Amino acid sequence: MEKGYVTQFIRSVIGNGSIFAAVDIWRPRRKILAPVFSMKNLNQFVKVFNRQSMIMADMLEPMAGGADFSVWRYFNTYTFDSVCETTLGIDLNSQNNPDHSFLVAFDWLSQDVAKRITSPWLHPNFVFQRLPKYEKFVYHRQNIHDFVDEIIQMKRKEIEAIRRGTKKAISARTFLDMMIESSARLEQKYSNLELREELMVIVMAGTDTSAVGASFAAAMLARHSHVQEKLHHELDMIFGNSDRDLTVEDLPKLKYMEAVIKETLRLYPPVPVTAREVTNDVTLPSGTTLVDGVTVVLNIWATHRNPTFWGADAEQFRPERFLEGPLKHPSQFQPFSLPMRNCLGYNYAMMSMKTMLANMLRRYRILPPSHMNGHKLQEPLKVSFDIMMRDMDNYEIRLEDRTKNQNIEGRRN
Repeated sequence: MEKGYVTQFIRSVIGNGSIFAAVDIWRPRRKILAPVFSMKNLNQFVKVFNRQSMIMADMLEPMAGGADFSVWRYFNTYTFDSVCETTLGIDLNSQNNPDHSFLVAFDWLSQDVAKRITSPWLHPNFVFQRLPKYEKFVYHRQNIHDFVDEIIQMKRKEIEAIRRGTKKAISARTFLDMMIESSARLEQKYSNLELREELMVIVMAGTDTSAVGASFAAAMLARHSHVQEKLHHELDMIFGNSDRDLTVEDLPKLKYMEAVIKETLRLYPPVPVTAREVTNDVTLPSGTTLVDGVTVVLNIWATHRNPTFWGADAEQFRPERFLEGPLKHPSQFQPFSLPMRNCLGYNYAMMSMKTMLANMLRRYRILPPSHMNGHKLQEPLKVSFDIMMRDMDNYEIRLEDRTKNQNIEGRRN
């Protein structure tokens, strides 16, 4: 259950947040965090997902019928606003201000940490801390820490004011509220530092994972129009021509949408590899023994494309495979890792992605970039690694307004 050696470089940014912490730190924190991510708590966030994704759909309107563009900025700012509102209780409106200092710092640090992970000569601290860019690393890290620390202080004051009766409690609860409450019940109250570390994990992982997953889904839908048509049919069956809000009751009905997202995460898992430390000799079924003290890299990308489990069409984008019954092996699909140290935010990310893609596709049809046609549509995406896996073409698509076409068709009829 120990995370790999290279995760220390991620910890240099987020500290001992439970996703990468040593087992003795992770175990007690997991007990506090697990109840926070219950479906009952997550369901209350759907209103936030819906409102923020409606803003995103409005922001996309000028792009409809126009030239190629990258959908990444729109998805990334949507997820950031959603995560900040559900986690910290603040609406930063980054969708109208995409150059927010937190996003800039986060993007720079992600790329820098990825370069360090893949450059063994930068692993020693005495080398890394003498580089000219180290000062910039510290600057961006401090910006993120200060941002989260300020929110924690505000929340502490708010809770104290409610306790004293000088302020009324509000009904909408955030992850921060729940974490403080959960730690208090277990008599293991989080310190401000521990709160910051866990909040940074939620904000950073929640922003990037959902944005990367949804962006890859948009890129795949642009290349597979028949899949998108099935999605539009599902959405029309649920919503018709209504522009009503998406509700928590709608999410379980989006079965094909869920299959599309899972198939996207299978082919393009946001985290393509993970690592574990071997603490006791383990002999595998193959006869190979993993000895105490080595790091094992688990290749999620390869596992998700293994024809033994996924069939001869393992390289093909076919969402129906997730509607055809149970998987052959419980470990063949692991986009958010696996127990015991899986990502607690799996359901949160799925709910956010389903909502944002549903509200986008209710209004628009996704088209491939203008330079792409014929056999190019069948080629795999070119990807790069900077903590999360990214599309090297930056998720370029085009949009077409479905609602205008529907209105024209309605007038003809």
